[in-house]
Formats: sequence, structure tokens, C-alpha cells
Amino acid sequence: MVSMTAPTGRKMIFLTDPIEDRARDWGDYKRNYEATFTAELLYPMTDNYEVMPWPERIFTRPYRLPNSDSSALIPKYYSTQMLVMVNALNHVPLSDNKVSGAQGIGVLMGNSLMFQRFPTHNSYEDPQFSNFYGQTLPLVKRGVPVETVHMENLSYPATLKHIKVLVMSYSNMKPMSPEVHQQLADWVRKGGCLVYCGADSDPYQGVMEWWNTKGNHFKAPSEHLFQLLGIRPAATGKQAQRFSAGKGTVYVIRQDPKEFVMQENGDKAYLNMITRAYQDDAKAGQLTWKNSFFLRRGPYDLVSVMDEGVSAAPYVVKGPVIDLFDPKLPVLKEKTVNPGQQAFLYDLSQVKDKQRPTVLASASRIYDEQRNGRSYTFTAKGPLHTVNSMRVLLPSRPGQIGLTGKSGKQISPAQTDWDALTHTLYISCDNDPDGVKVRLGW
Repeated sequence: MVSMTAPTGRKMIFLTDPIEDRARDWGDYKRNYEATFTAELLYPMTDNYEVMPWPERIFTRPYRLPNSDSSALIPKYYSTQMLVMVNALNHVPLSDNKVSGAQGIGVLMGNSLMFQRFPTHNSYEDPQFSNFYGQTLPLVKRGVPVETVHMENLSYPATLKHIKVLVMSYSNMKPMSPEVHQQLADWVRKGGCLVYCGADSDPYQGVMEWWNTKGNHFKAPSEHLFQLLGIRPAATGKQAQRFSAGKGTVYVIRQDPKEFVMQENGDKAYLNMITRAYQDDAKAGQLTWKNSFFLRRGPYDLVSVMDEGVSAAPYVVKGPVIDLFDPKLPVLKEKTVNPGQQAFLYDLSQVKDKQRPTVLASASRIYDEQRNGRSYTFTAKGPLHTVNSMRVLLPSRPGQIGLTGKSGKQISPAQTDWDALTHTLYISCDNDPDGVKVRLGW
């Protein structure tokens, strides 16, 4: 969706849902929510979010407990974590920072990708969209932040502006018009590097379409593209073929991308081809492999570590950081993220004014902040039957911690804890949609 809208200037809103439509358990929902949440934040050009579709199904419907046949309403620890994450989205800024890894590798997509969604057709299979994932996952698993490029947007100059190497295949989609090929050929001739993967043997190559009607007699749409580029690749062979076209370069490998991921170590030739294209032809720099992605947006650090990657090494973030996936909001000296895990952290070293009292993280929405001399007051509002968890930055250790409900009744916090190293106070209490007034004095 980012690649679909970015060249057009349209506003993009990301969705994450703490509950899936599939019937799973709370543990599964939590793992997938963390992964999806991290994924959306790894796109630093977007800061608009739909955070909770159908809130009633999240808070009022029971789902299975992990490793159990019994069901329960949302566990308190998960609702607190979810609210911390949702409220943090109000403060995560746009950023010009890039996700760690080699930039500028794109994979071409098109709306016709869904036309061939089938288990088997004329003995041809593309299980689980493997022809698409065959182009992307060998790179993603090696820490390359692959972009997607929509062929429908090729007429916009911004679409290919930052792309150094473009990967494409017609094993799983087809061009809707010959103009797509003219746009690609123009880009290559000006210095672009194109990688084509495909045996062109799926039955959809022969459907009655523009490339084989009205005077055209191409057996496959790629033949039209190759003609415009002035190249004649061999029809078979698993070795990469390299061609020059104007100032640019074209690589052709006669394998459908599904073979890269459905066969063990099937991606070796593909990765060698991408490396050569990126380093030698596009001259885009060193293409290095790793098993992680990292991005900083303001004081927020995002980490995702790949399983099935180049190593099983964890990614370590030096602290002090607040772990925003932990409902207790602990301050950590360092955070270790293992393969298959993600992390959402508040980097306390990025706080610009350490003398200004501020709620850094909270499972509630913060209103009516007042800073007066040696006191800091605010009102915290959150859903009923949930637990609020807050980490507050203060100039000094508070001598006074007062919590008051709407009626004026004093509330005893469930837990408080002062971290002297970072000058942050942890407070936990029940949430109230009418608000809990917090007064801190030092």
C-alpha cells in the first residue's frame, strides 16, 4: 500500500488489530500483533494509524487461552501492553531515517497478481504466493529492506527514483498494457538495472491478451519487453544471463521465483545475481547480509530479528531503554532481541530535556498536564477494567504521589517504583474512562 500510494501523494493510514479474524488463542494474537505493529512502524514515512477496529470484540469477547481449551476475556497484561503501544503511536514521529540494510532494491508488483490466485491450473502450481515470496524473502531474511514497486505507478517519475535494482517476474502476474514495458525499457536505458526471473511456462502466458493479438505474436509478454530492450535471452537455463541495454543492465534467469524458496538452498544463483547487479552494475555500494532490521524514529527504536536468517545471533540494543512491549515498562540496561522476535523501545538517551516532567509511556491517554515549580499534574484516562501502567520522567525523586478519582476519592496505586539512574517513576493503577488525576511533587 505504501508503494501504491507514495508516488501519488495520497495519505496512507495503517491498520493493526490486536485480534485476528482467525480463531486462535491470546498468545498467538499477541505474537502476531507485535510483529505487525513493528512492521508498520518500520515505514517511517507514515504516522497515521487505525489502532483498534471493532473495540468491542477486543474487550468484550472471550478467546482461547494459550495451551488450553477454555476461553477468557482479554488478559490484563495484554490489554495493558496493547494500550501502551496504541498510546505511543500518538507520539511516534515521521522520520527521514532509513531501515538498516542495503537500500534501493525493489520488486515489481501489479494488480494482475491476484488474477492467477489458484492452487493448481493445468498442472502449474504457485503455492502460498511462492512466486512473489521467492523474489522477496531470500532478501528479507538476509536483512535487506526490499521495496515493492507497482507497475501501475510507473508513469510517475517518483516510482523508480530511488530504485537501484528492480526484480520482476511474469510467473505470477501479467502486464495490463504494452506501456508498462516502454516505461521499464526507458528506465533501464537511462541506467537502471533490471532482474527478470521466470521460465514463462505457466498457462497464463498464453491467454488471449495484447501481446498475442492485434498483430502481436509474442508467446509470452516478456518477449515484448526483451524486444524493446534489444536483447535475446535463451529460453531455458538456470544460469544468470547478463545483457547491456543503453546505460543500464538486464539479468535474466530462467527459473520461476518459487524455486528459490520451495527448494532448500534454491536461492543461491538468485542471490549471486542480485549481488552482482547491485554492487557491480548499479554501483549502489556493498550488499551485506544480516539477520535484523533496525530503525530509530525520534526516541523510539524498532527492531525485528529474522528467523531462518544468516545466523541465530540476537540483536542487542544498549540502554537505558524502556521496553514498550512489556506491560511493566521496565528500564533495561540493554535489550536482547532473539531471532523471530521484535522490540519496541523508548531510548532514554534521546530525551532532550531531562528536567522537564513528562509521561514517557502510558497505558492511558494523558490530558491536562500542568508543570508548576516542583510539581507535575495530569489526568490519565483509559478503558474500564484495564490496568494503567506509566513511566514518568521527573527532575528528582518524588516525595508526593497522589492519585484522585473523579469523585475526589484518593486512590492507592497498585505499584510505584523509582529508577534513580534514569529519573523515571513507574506507576500502576486501575484505568478509569472518567480519568484519574495524578499529582507528583518533589
